[in-house]
Amino acid sequence: MKLTTNEILFRIQKALKLSLEDMLEAYKLESYDMASEHLNALLKKRLDKGFEKCTYEELGIFLDGLVTLKRGPSPKKPNDEAVELTNNLILKKLRIALELKEVETEIIFGLAEVELTKQQLASLFRKESHKNFKPCSDELLMAFLEGLDEFYFIGGDMEE
Repeated sequence: MKLTTNEILFRIQKALKLSLEDMLEAYKLESYDMASEHLNALLKKRLDKGFEKCTYEELGIFLDGLVTLKRGPSPKKPNDEAVELTNNLILKKLRIALELKEVETEIIFGLAEVELTKQQLASLFRKESHKNFKPCSDELLMAFLEGLDEFYFIGGDMEE
């Protein structure tokens, strides 16, 4: 199954139980003007009336905003360089935003019945230029999002 940006956005919202206001705040933190009507349209299913396609830019900005929302502003200087949004980068941004440690990431994949060795897991978070880098497939990202939903369902609200 080919994962769409809309599906990823929807699954993140569902797994983390984010309200529309939370999501709008994430966009606002990145100085992105997201209308609530447009966000609602992005969260609809493809065949639903009013559906609009989520761009990679909109998904990437949301993920950056989620990091800021969950962890606060980065002390580093912002990198305005455009970066291609890959499944690996989506995984990495979610791991950073949720402050997931290696063991928690293993548990999340395990909840989706995906067993990865420590090396396989680490290879998903390496730079593309690294010799042990492994691209994250749509199936693997989908499994992570499913496991994330289960992880937060079991653990309840992970906020402090």
